[in-house]
Amino acid sequence: VPFVESGGGLVQAGGSLRLSCAASGRTLSNANMGWFRQAPGKEREFVAAITWLGYSYYSDSMKGRFTISRDNYKNTVYLQMNSLKPEDAAIYFCAAAPQWARRWQASDQYDYWGQGTQVTVSS
Repeated sequence: VPFVESGGGLVQAGGSLRLSCAASGRTLSNANMGWFRQAPGKEREFVAAITWLGYSYYSDSMKGRFTISRDNYKNTVYLQMNSLKPEDAAIYFCAAAPQWARRWQASDQYDYWGQGTQVTVSS
């Protein structure tokens, strides 16, 4: 497994969580990184992406509430999630795409995936 996600858990609506995606045996510094999520019975959904140069992109429904960041020295990508809603509950996955990738919302652009971390939001 190239990445290990952590930071998921149970939180009340309106609360915050910070997810981490740590690389295992590979460097993240030259990869575009993304976060996706998948709720039961639903398709995998784009959440946010950050390029190897540090530019970030968000799904419209998460813009303003979620922040993606990266620390290349720690070989880790983060997703800060604020003002969480029950509909944000899902398994959250991080993934890596090559530098040439431009379609951030397309999961087929990403070559390597983590196993995911569960986020549960109670109302």
